[in-house]
Amino acid sequence: MRRLAGTFALVGSMFLAPPVVAQTPQAPGEADPGVRPTRLIDRAEIRVSRVEIQAGATRRVHTHDDVEYHVWVPLEGSFQITIGSDPPVAAKAGQAMFMKRGTPHGFKNVGATAGAVMEIFVKQSTAAAADVAAWLALAR
Repeated sequence: MRRLAGTFALVGSMFLAPPVVAQTPQAPGEADPGVRPTRLIDRAEIRVSRVEIQAGATRRVHTHDDVEYHVWVPLEGSFQITIGSDPPVAAKAGQAMFMKRGTPHGFKNVGATAGAVMEIFVKQSTAAAADVAAWLALAR
């Protein structure tokens, strides 16, 4: 009787368990299939990554709760980015998108070739706003 009950439990769990969704295999270091970040700098105050995205690949919506600010800059390729609850917008090389801690965002390579973006994360902001404005003025 105990063996029969175990068999019913096993068969029942097969029907009640959620379906397994087939996923595209990910290469090591990929955030999502076809999305490969490479960490360039990681210090207490800043993190910089270059992210390569294959044609058609999507970086699903996510947040960064460990940073104060996030700047997302396409380097090459054509992208759509979704920030917060706004509809997706086109983003081309050289445009910069600014986000604060915890802002949901995701992006997709809508081009026919691989593309890349630079992500700059300010983890600890100790500079005053006036200092930041001065640094930006020097960079021009």
